[in-house]
Amino acid sequence: MATTATRHGEGKQTAATGLTLFAGVMLFISGILDVFRGIMAIADDDVYVSTPNYVFKFDLTSWGWIHLVFGALAVVVSIGLFGAKMWARVLGVAIAGLLLIANFLSIPYYPVWSLTLIALYAFIIWALCVVKRDSFAD
Repeated sequence: MATTATRHGEGKQTAATGLTLFAGVMLFISGILDVFRGIMAIADDDVYVSTPNYVFKFDLTSWGWIHLVFGALAVVVSIGLFGAKMWARVLGVAIAGLLLIANFLSIPYYPVWSLTLIALYAFIIWALCVVKRDSFAD
């Protein structure tokens, strides 16, 4: 009976580690993609669609800086997720949420890419929130 409880505890820890690793990899990849997206908008904003009647109208260069900064933060937080740190998990949910909102607001400028990244950030938030708190040592 003791071995069953131990195996069950090991299985929970393995699942928690796997989901955190998944979220870390996805946050790293999504962060890099947002960094590239930010660089594209800063360097040459002719890549993006011009939408004259959009409610949330921003300068594309400012969108580029927003995506560049948040993407860089996502990459840094993902490195903390590789070590299964609790602070990285909390910041990962926050950064993924902010990037999800930023991508939602930039849908008219780059629609397919924005929707793709929204889906990635939703998976990241899910993976970081589904792991129980007691699965982490620190």
